[in-house]
Amino acid sequence: QVQLVESGGGLVQPGGSLRLSCAGSGFTLDYYAIGWFRQAPGKEREGVSCISSSDGSEYYADSVKGRFTISRDNAKNTVYLQMNNLKPEDTAVYYCAALRGWGKPWPSDYWGQGTQVTVSS
Repeated sequence: QVQLVESGGGLVQPGGSLRLSCAGSGFTLDYYAIGWFRQAPGKEREGVSCISSSDGSEYYADSVKGRFTISRDNAKNTVYLQMNNLKPEDTAVYYCAALRGWGKPWPSDYWGQGTQVTVSS
């Protein structure tokens, strides 16, 4: 069974850090570009960061550039999103997805169930 499982979300104060993990099972993540997306209540889902399968290309939304870093560990079949200097506006459910191609709107084959990130004092 093909699955993506996110973990690492939680409650953090503004300025804090979290590292999200996206673990694949039933398939090999390194064949796919992987993206992190988020959706806040009442807002559309947005692409946060993506990493390619081949040449190491990375994408970051303007709102997270300089604060978030995406990486992958193919040996662990896992992709990470390191989030630093978190802001209240980063509060959302974060999802990872196995991308069908590179570029917006980031069509995807598989999605995880999501992990909640709440930034609040």
